[in-house]
Amino acid sequence: MKKNRFIKITLLFSSVIFSPAAFAQDGVAELAQLGPDATKLANAYLSPIFKGLGIGLNSGWANTAHSKNLGRFDIRIGVTGALVPGKDKTFDVSALGLSNRLELADPNKTLSPTVAAGKGVVPTELIVNNNSGDEVDRVTLPKGTNLPLIPSPQIQATVGLIKGIDVSLRAVPNIKLGNTGTINMIGGGVKVELLPLIAGKTAGKLLPFDLAVALGYTQFSYEKQVDDKSGLDDNQRIEAKISGVNVQTILSKKLLVFTPFIALGYNTSKTTGGLLGTYRVINPTLSTGVAPVYTTAKDPVSLDKKNFSSFRSDIGFQLNLAVIRFYASYSASEYNSFNAGLGLGFGK
Repeated sequence: MKKNRFIKITLLFSSVIFSPAAFAQDGVAELAQLGPDATKLANAYLSPIFKGLGIGLNSGWANTAHSKNLGRFDIRIGVTGALVPGKDKTFDVSALGLSNRLELADPNKTLSPTVAAGKGVVPTELIVNNNSGDEVDRVTLPKGTNLPLIPSPQIQATVGLIKGIDVSLRAVPNIKLGNTGTINMIGGGVKVELLPLIAGKTAGKLLPFDLAVALGYTQFSYEKQVDDKSGLDDNQRIEAKISGVNVQTILSKKLLVFTPFIALGYNTSKTTGGLLGTYRVINPTLSTGVAPVYTTAKDPVSLDKKNFSSFRSDIGFQLNLAVIRFYASYSASEYNSFNAGLGLGFGK
C-alpha cells in the first residue's frame, strides 16, 4: 500500500513536470535533420528546463541548522518551482555560431522562443542551403510551451547520527510515465551542526541559535522514446541526466514549534545526454535547389553543458506539529525559486 501511494505521488509530480517537456523534446527531434547545428539549437531551446531542474535538485535539503539526534528521522515530500526570467524565454539564433548552411529567413527575426516561452512568441524560420548556397529547405524552430516556472519534486528521508550529524537520501525508482517518458532519481546529503561538534553539550549556552554546514548531490535521469515516423530506428530516444551539487551554511533559531532559518551557499548543475538513435539528416553536398537529399546520422544531438554555477541564498521556516512537519522557503540564485513540503518526523 505504501509503495503504491509513493508511486502515485511520484507520477503526479512527474506528469506535471514532463508533459510539456515531452512535447518540447518531440520538437527537438525535428531539429535532427539539421545535422551538427542541431546540438546548438537544442541546447539553447531546452536551457530553461535544464536550469530550472538544476535549481530544484539543489533545493529543499534542509530547513533548520539543528541536526537530528541519533536514530531520529523524518520522511518528506516537497516541490520546488523555479521561476524562469524573461531573458530566458527567448534565445538569439544569430549568436549561436551556426554554420553558413543555415540562414535566417527574416534577418530581423533573430529571437526564437525557448521551451519556456508563451505561445505568442513566434518561432524563427531558417533557410537550409546546400554547399553552393542554394536554398533546399526551410525549417521552423520549435515553439514555446508556456512554462512560467519549472517544477521539480524532492522525496527525501533523513536520519540522525552521532555528534550533530545527519544524513539524507533522495531516491525515485525507475518509473515509466506512459508516453511522457521514464524517470529515476538518486541523491545524498550530509549536514553537520557545528557548535555541538566544537563545544559538545555546552553548545546551547554559547550562542542563541543553531549553525550548520550542509552538502547535497542529486542526479535526475529522464528518457523518452521518439517517434519521427522515418522507420530508420526503433530505438530513437532522448536521454538526459541532470545533476546538482549544493553547499550551504545554515543559521536557524527554534521558537517553540516554529523554526525560521537563513542559508548562504553555492550551487552548480550540469546536463549530459542527447538525442540517440539514427535519424534523417539533410546532406548539403547532394542536395540541389529543387529538394533536399537526406542521409543518416547516429546520435545527432549531444547534451553536455554546465547549466549554471552560482551563489544562492535561502530564507524559510520549518513548522513542527507533533509528527507532522511543514516546510517552506524562498531562494535567490540563477533562477529565483520557492520550495514547500510536508513530512513525517519522529524525535528532534
